[in-house]
Amino acid sequence: MFFSLTTFTVVHVLISLAAIVAGFVVLGAMIKGRHWSGWTAFFLTTTVLTSVTGFMFPIHGLTPGLVVGVLSLIVLGFAIYGLYSKHLAGSWRSAYVVNSVVALYFNFFVLIAQSFQKIPALKALAPTQSEPPFAIAQLVALVAFVVLGTLAVKRFRGVGQQTRPSLKVVPAIS
Repeated sequence: MFFSLTTFTVVHVLISLAAIVAGFVVLGAMIKGRHWSGWTAFFLTTTVLTSVTGFMFPIHGLTPGLVVGVLSLIVLGFAIYGLYSKHLAGSWRSAYVVNSVVALYFNFFVLIAQSFQKIPALKALAPTQSEPPFAIAQLVALVAFVVLGTLAVKRFRGVGQQTRPSLKVVPAIS
């Protein structure tokens, strides 16, 4: 590894937080029926980097984080393929939205888990992450993502197909 483990961890966390922020921007745009290509590319790239860098930690054995990383890369593969190869044609529009939202959810799921491991006040509430506060936080996040994802699927029209405000044509008075 080129960095110390502490430096690498900070870089990984910063990439993860950037991916989550970008993901919420992209999700908000989808809910509004819009596509922001720059934000989308940034979200997809940083989310892939989050999973890839997660595999570079000195971990022995299979962990829940590694499983989430593999699942995230799979759904990201579908999202990227649907957007850039299939250009959101037909059912690929919904597949892109669903897989993007699932990838964002996976990042957020890990954020909650890491928060309960690293933040003392949260760790005190759920030291083993099997206590009700942890389960409630994860359940609330899941429900929120299902609701937001459903709205995004219903409202997102795809690249170049956004709903635009109609211009009212007023006849000229002669």
